[in-house]
Amino acid sequence: MEWDCKNVEIYTQAYNGNDGVIWNVHWKVEKSEEDDNGTYTGSSYGSISLNTETIEDFVPVSEVTSDLVQSWVISAMGEDAVTSLEALLDSKIEEQKNPSTTLITIQE
Repeated sequence: MEWDCKNVEIYTQAYNGNDGVIWNVHWKVEKSEEDDNGTYTGSSYGSISLNTETIEDFVPVSEVTSDLVQSWVISAMGEDAVTSLEALLDSKIEEQKNPSTTLITIQE
């Protein structure tokens, strides 16, 4: 799965003694699969609030990387939610490969 965790919300004033505390992350995750018939992609997006009540190892926002934010998002979601998210993306890909519905036009 490919994560995009670049869009974050920060407090505009000092929070618990730190400036630029990231409190909310807008994330997108995508998974692709390729075979002889083409490329299939499933994606999902959302946002998640981070626990900012106790910040033990504060990282200034100028030093925060997308990979670090991704690790925070995955941790905040929890292993079960990440596993469910991957299953959702897999089902979206499977639906593209083997559609359960199709659109037809009724003739008059």
